[in-house]
Amino acid sequence: MFDEVRTLYRITRGDRVVDDRPTPHTVIAEGEHRTLRRHGSESDLERARSLGLPPVLLVPPLAVSARCYDLAPEMSVVAHLVATGRIPYVLDYGEMGYADRHLGFEDLFDDIVPEAITRVLDDHRETNGGERADVDLVAWSLGGTVSFLTVAAHPELPVRSITAVATPLNYSLVQPYPLVKQIVRPIGPAPVTYALKALGGIPAPLVRIAYRATAWQRELRKPGYIMRNADNTEALARMQVIDWFQDSMPGYPGRLAEQMWNNLVYRDEIASGVLTFDDRQVDLTSIDVPIQLFGSHRDAIVSWAAAHHGVELFADSPAVHFTTVESSHLGLIAGTEAVAETWPRIDGFLTALDDSDGEGRRPAKPSVTNGG
Repeated sequence: MFDEVRTLYRITRGDRVVDDRPTPHTVIAEGEHRTLRRHGSESDLERARSLGLPPVLLVPPLAVSARCYDLAPEMSVVAHLVATGRIPYVLDYGEMGYADRHLGFEDLFDDIVPEAITRVLDDHRETNGGERADVDLVAWSLGGTVSFLTVAAHPELPVRSITAVATPLNYSLVQPYPLVKQIVRPIGPAPVTYALKALGGIPAPLVRIAYRATAWQRELRKPGYIMRNADNTEALARMQVIDWFQDSMPGYPGRLAEQMWNNLVYRDEIASGVLTFDDRQVDLTSIDVPIQLFGSHRDAIVSWAAAHHGVELFADSPAVHFTTVESSHLGLIAGTEAVAETWPRIDGFLTALDDSDGEGRRPAKPSVTNGG
């Protein structure tokens, strides 16, 4: 009983009941909005060398901490990848503020992500005795959007595959965007664009409030959850990790927020696959690598239909795999359902590519699977 009271007291003070335990990692490169970390110990590197598996680059969403891929030992897709013999790298954009209001999607898909891919492969060759390999991109939410834009804009990049978990690919199928478009239709998109420009983006506090609002039931149930699990340190630790994650969300930079509003929401260009940035077009339907997609009917942020739209959008790619994993938005990449379903599916997808590479051929075209 004393231990339970002490645990509850620590929670009321804001203390974590379990210390932060990130997966061992090494900073490969540092720079403004482009820190790159390689996860795994020296023994993990030795094992990866013996297996000869290609590296994995995890591309984070916008306005979300890169720790989304490594929240806790049992909620860490990077730890899982390390355990399977792969070496995962995580790109970290860092904090975004008013000073970054000039940053747009082009900065990500023309500069930051291509540079990260190059650095990953340079580091991988160095740690694997000069052996060349392509990189597999794995991304959650808007990280998938950035990954698709990068590969479409730069087909010469040595990318072997793209995995996108809970990535919205048709905003007319994501609430409340259709209603918002209907409301602003008489005046057009300009007032919202001007407001975003004046704010320099979407400030971090607004992002955090909006994210918590999508999980309002969780917030209401939290006091009862804490009392029921006063003697369950593991359950309380998971709760605190999610709270910490929500409280650490950075904001959206100005130009990117404007592009999200105009290109993704108001004009919903991503649904057709062709996005226009000033006088330049990026055609996602031209992507020529195998793609894996995940969606959920329980996702309050990205509807299942919006994620599943990728099956149609990428129909001409070498292979498209779609899997339904019924979980929350974060749960799709870091929850218990991710452990049981998402991560094993990613393993299977990458292993099939390994086998295809070993036989000197690409996967058959097309291939669409629906799990769940």
